[in-house]
Amino acid sequence: MLQTLKNFWNARARKQITDPRNIGLYIFTVIVLAISWSTVKTIQTNYQLQEKVAVLEQQNKVLKLLTENIQLKNKYFETDQYLELAARQSLGLAAPGEKILLISKEVALKHIDQKLAAKTIAQAPPDDRSKIVRNLHDWRDFLLGRRLLND
Repeated sequence: MLQTLKNFWNARARKQITDPRNIGLYIFTVIVLAISWSTVKTIQTNYQLQEKVAVLEQQNKVLKLLTENIQLKNKYFETDQYLELAARQSLGLAAPGEKILLISKEVALKHIDQKLAAKTIAQAPPDDRSKIVRNLHDWRDFLLGRRLLND
């Protein structure tokens, strides 16, 4: 083994490996690899930052839409139509010439078919639909007269 090492150091292959021209080539190769690695890492970092920017821009757009929606609601709350509606619901006011009839829940329930009301309540399975879907189905049933008693 020792003889093999001595032969290697004295051999022609060692002289080629340790030749100053080849050592310069090795150093150049290491520098090129380091620059390539740095470039790849920079590109990867830029890509990740662009993804973050895209997400933040989408969130910004959503927040702008929410702000616009709130501004529209605020404008609606300032209209005479909303004020009239709020006065009718909250204060029980009416327009001139209108009469308001207040019916208690007990009186209203007396005039509903109890068999149908009990059947509707008893057969109602747990509802796992989304709120929007439930709302649309409730409106459809209401408009078609399918539901007489709402829980």
